[in-house]
Amino acid sequence: MKVTVSRKAHFNAAHRLYRKDWSMEQNDLIFGKCNNPNFHGHNYELIVSVTGEIDPETGFVIDVKILSDLIKLHIEEAFDHKNLNLDVSEFADLNPTAENIAVVIWNKLRKYIDTSKELEVVLYETPRNFVTYKGN
Repeated sequence: MKVTVSRKAHFNAAHRLYRKDWSMEQNDLIFGKCNNPNFHGHNYELIVSVTGEIDPETGFVIDVKILSDLIKLHIEEAFDHKNLNLDVSEFADLNPTAENIAVVIWNKLRKYIDTSKELEVVLYETPRNFVTYKGN
């Protein structure tokens, strides 16, 4: 029997959506207001879910305290109150779209979650706009 355990988290970050190899006109056409050269920010909501078998000894799929600590250390401390384009190395050459942020978060956490367990990241950029990444 598989069960999914989820943990919510939150971080605030600024970013600019643009491609360095495109003209300002093309960036404006594709990214609109999100191409603001002075950046813009979001209050991101994050849900990290781990799915797996229940450990018969502990009754856990994963200890939620461990999951909470992993998110705090590797995601919140890395992204909160940061300019993703300037302060987060993963986005030096990667456009910090919600899709790319979710993949980066998944990759940062995957190495700490037992490979027998499935990992899913849901990232809300706004209350109505969100992305889901499951590693595939």
